[in-house]
Amino acid sequence: MNKLKYIILPLLVLAATGCKKFLDRDLEDRPRGTSIDYTLLGGMYSPVSGVYRTASGENPGLVHWMDLGVRAVRGDDVSKGSSTNDQATLTDIKNFQNSNPGVVSFWGTNNYWNDHYGLVLYCNEALNDLDKYRANIPDGDGSNLALYNQYRFEIRVIRAIAHLLISRVFGDVPILKDNINLAQVKKSTVLEVRQWIISEMDSAVGYLEDARPNQATHKGAVTKYTALLLKAKAAADAAGNDNGSPYWDQVLAATNDIINSNKFSLYPDFYQLWKLPGKLSDESLYELQFSDFGTSSGTAVSPGVFFIFQGPNGDQHGSKIAGWGFMQPTDNIVTFLNSRNDSVRLKTSILFAGADGSTFVTTPSGDKIYGNSNGQTRFMGKAYLPSNQMTPGRTDYGSNNNVRMLRYADALLLNAEAKVRKGQNGDVPFNLVHQRAKLSAVTGVTLQQVLDERRAEFACEWWGERYNDLIRTGQAATVLAPQGFAAGKEYVPVPTAQKDLNPNL
Repeated sequence: MNKLKYIILPLLVLAATGCKKFLDRDLEDRPRGTSIDYTLLGGMYSPVSGVYRTASGENPGLVHWMDLGVRAVRGDDVSKGSSTNDQATLTDIKNFQNSNPGVVSFWGTNNYWNDHYGLVLYCNEALNDLDKYRANIPDGDGSNLALYNQYRFEIRVIRAIAHLLISRVFGDVPILKDNINLAQVKKSTVLEVRQWIISEMDSAVGYLEDARPNQATHKGAVTKYTALLLKAKAAADAAGNDNGSPYWDQVLAATNDIINSNKFSLYPDFYQLWKLPGKLSDESLYELQFSDFGTSSGTAVSPGVFFIFQGPNGDQHGSKIAGWGFMQPTDNIVTFLNSRNDSVRLKTSILFAGADGSTFVTTPSGDKIYGNSNGQTRFMGKAYLPSNQMTPGRTDYGSNNNVRMLRYADALLLNAEAKVRKGQNGDVPFNLVHQRAKLSAVTGVTLQQVLDERRAEFACEWWGERYNDLIRTGQAATVLAPQGFAAGKEYVPVPTAQKDLNPNL
């Protein structure tokens, strides 16, 4: 593996002016001039494009392989994978050994902190750049003023996504709305973080494009529906398991707005949703975008080793379907999906392999997947890109695919959950998701059936929805007790490196 650099938060502050050299690159990664003429309003999208690029990066950004490991390993659906001693601290995190010195000082959690707060710092710097353009928008120039407001809130939505992902791992964390006095910032509670996200999204909705992301002026950009789903997720977290919480009204209203827009639909083939045909489908509310531009070599916008990290690591006998072998679906999730006869999501969520390096399992797409010497026979299926969909000449596993972040299925199931919790009928949104998986319709759906559907639908995804659902519904104490979970162990400790620099943490 590559040597890893540690970038602690105050050092990112010292480098704040260096953010510009990245922010001022357009989508083709061509460097602009060293100085920016903020009177040229045609360049106003430049800092926004820089934020999208940064969000799709590793250091900082949302696709570092270790960040996926820290987030996804904590539930009961995914284990660390690879050899026993390879990044063994991930197993300690899975088993909630939070007081273990190795966990407290783990480079991986410090990396997670820096990647996500690094993205927040870029967002704040980009907002400052936009304000410099705003100062040059003439009175009466409604068109450029509308663009300024839209761009500003696109950045604020991405900043809120980073805060949600930080808080879901560390719990109480700072809310960084600017890059001032960062070495003295204090933590906000989990609820305060969710309330801030809800407020940010309420502010954003009226200024963002009223379109699906794949219809946006800049294809794949954040739109009002991205903000609505992020609001719904934050409100569901805030509501927890309290059926009477007013936050469920907010979940219902936000998801109703998404559904009633009639702009979204589930991609009909769940298996292909995760492959090239499903990129930026009508189900997508936000994706991190990547491309090799259909060329056999040369320039590519890549997610680093995000997919490679999850690929099978046995002797693949020359196949391009290979990786590091991390993130192993558990017996638990296989048993759960089989018990439901959920064959569509089983074959999609889990990439099955042979028992060793000489035996294989053939995927529905025709690839032969061999096992390894560790006895690992399962890998992450939603990270699997068939070899027949890879650009000829390219060999990096999955690198031409997008990372799905927010989906219409989530809006539908949150809508169903809010309705059931409020004593309403949630059958219609529930069954849209359920029947897409070739399962029979359900009448009078219950809360537990909705939660089980969420587990099946989001199995082995990098957001870590299963773990978050167990926490917010209070089921973690029972379901995760065999892993060592107990009250007070919900979140990973703030990294030692960060607390040493800021006692407020």
